[in-house]
This record gives sequence, C-alpha cells and structure tokens, in this order.
Amino acid sequence: MPAILVMRGWRFFFYANEKNEPIHIHCRKGDADAKYWLDVEGLDAVEAHAYNMTVADRRTVRRIIFDHFDYIVGEWDRFQEMQDE
Repeated sequence: MPAILVMRGWRFFFYANEKNEPIHIHCRKGDADAKYWLDVEGLDAVEAHAYNMTVADRRTVRRIIFDHFDYIVGEWDRFQEMQDE
C-alpha cells in the first residue's frame, strides 16, 4: 500500500485487494485512520469510516482530498490499470 500523497502528517493510499470497490482513498496518521468514498461526478468525498479522528482531523483530511481531488482520481485510475496487468 504505497502512499500516493503525504501532507500534514497524513498518508493517503490505496489497498491493492479492493479492486471491486468504487473509487476511494484511505488515510492514516499515527493511530487515526479513515476511508473516504470519492464521488467524481458530484466532486464530493464521503466518509466511509473513521477511527480515532477529531473533528479537526476530519476537516483537514477533507481539505487535503479536495485540494488534490483530480490527482487522487488520476492515481486511482493508474493504480487500477497496474492491478489489471
């Protein structure tokens, strides 16, 4: 699960064994982690789950996702293509 983005201590990544799931991103910082579903059409990120995250953590993570939304979607597509090979 290589990181595609590291910002403000948060590491954003994909898992290789989740190919059948819609586009999403995992993030982790210390013992806090979360998963966000990405709605490309609606330009939205919906929290699928979160563990040990404060309200400020959630705000920070969502801001990072929105600031890098196109990059994350592009990396997701590239990652899925690599899994198909």
